[in-house]
Amino acid sequence: MFFLYQIIITIFLIFSPLIIFFRILKKKEDKKRYKEKFCFPSKRRINGNLIWFHGSSVGELLSVLPLIQELEKNKSINQILITTSTLSSAQIFKKFNFKKTIHQFFPIDSIFFSYKFLNYWKPTIAIFVESEIWPSIFRTLSKKNIPLKLLNARITKKTFKKWKSVKKFSNSVFKNISIAYPQNEETFNYLKKLNVSKIKKIGNLKFFSNHKSKFTRLDKTFLKNINLKKTWCASSTHPGEEIICANVHLSLKKKYKNLLTIIIPRHIHRVSKIVDEFKNLNLNIVLHSSRPKKLNNTDIYLVDTYGETKKFYQSSDIVFMGKSISGKGGQNPLEPTNLGSTVLYGPNIDNFKDTYKLLNKLKVAYKVYGVKSLTRSIDKLITKPNNKKKYLEIVKIGKKILHKTKDEINSLFNNEIKKT
Repeated sequence: MFFLYQIIITIFLIFSPLIIFFRILKKKEDKKRYKEKFCFPSKRRINGNLIWFHGSSVGELLSVLPLIQELEKNKSINQILITTSTLSSAQIFKKFNFKKTIHQFFPIDSIFFSYKFLNYWKPTIAIFVESEIWPSIFRTLSKKNIPLKLLNARITKKTFKKWKSVKKFSNSVFKNISIAYPQNEETFNYLKKLNVSKIKKIGNLKFFSNHKSKFTRLDKTFLKNINLKKTWCASSTHPGEEIICANVHLSLKKKYKNLLTIIIPRHIHRVSKIVDEFKNLNLNIVLHSSRPKKLNNTDIYLVDTYGETKKFYQSSDIVFMGKSISGKGGQNPLEPTNLGSTVLYGPNIDNFKDTYKLLNKLKVAYKVYGVKSLTRSIDKLITKPNNKKKYLEIVKIGKKILHKTKDEINSLFNNEIKKT
């Protein structure tokens, strides 16, 4: 099966120049840095001990950034490498100023590139975040005796079934993980069934949010304009959910004349399609990239930039989390609740069942099913200021998980140094 996997990767490599070209045209790839995916690094590996983190995209990156800020204090760590696969995550990384940490794109998962990548970076330990499982790099890490950790691990039911259908292959992949830290009970059980040798519960890193960061603040003048309106936010929306939000706005506008609906699509390249969808609704739409000075007649404020979601969570007490009505699996609700927002969500939240169970218990999250129920829920919440004390429990949980994780990683890293 591994041989078949390498054949598939080789076929992909043959067509990769064409794929990369089209991705550059669609602005999904960096036209200068795409070479990193073929193991041509743009950053230098300095002397000393290096710890490597890999996460797929924005969510995984943001979940480990507070941890990395803590790990930079460890004097034994000379350099921290973060790899991701998406352009959006690379753009967000640029907004942070790290002393020891650099970013590169994750290489294509072939045996050749895996050896080339590891021979250059020589990590002391490798930490893969959430659901990032890559057979070639995992095997190569094992061959080179580099410990592999799966941090904040997430295995969904769908993913588990796929791995179980190729049992022999999955065993050869998951046996390379020296220790896994699941983010929920479901993942813990799946990792056991996938024969991961060591599993330890710490908690979900996404419970922690660095809300004091300067990157979570809107411009003062702009914030003043928003505060003059009744505001709610729809975040990480997927196709079909924006039109639901627009219809909710139309219903609520009959009662609240100064209503502002902020929509943050999960993928901003869809913005032009979303605007087209709204054409016949007689709504005044303003794009965030236009940097408006006033919002007097604005109905829909459409965020078409990366990495600014937290800013809007701070300006709205109500956040609808997308990919939960028309999409599948849901999106992480912990960022808005960490910042004191009440979360509304659809029925399709299989990826965050444990999280929503806790948020429901704390009465900071409520389920909706479509235009009518979303309208009713916002109507009930929009005139009531949130009781921020309810959210302190989430903040406490997050801090505890972050410090436990930091101590665990520091301990693992320092133990590896002693062996060398």
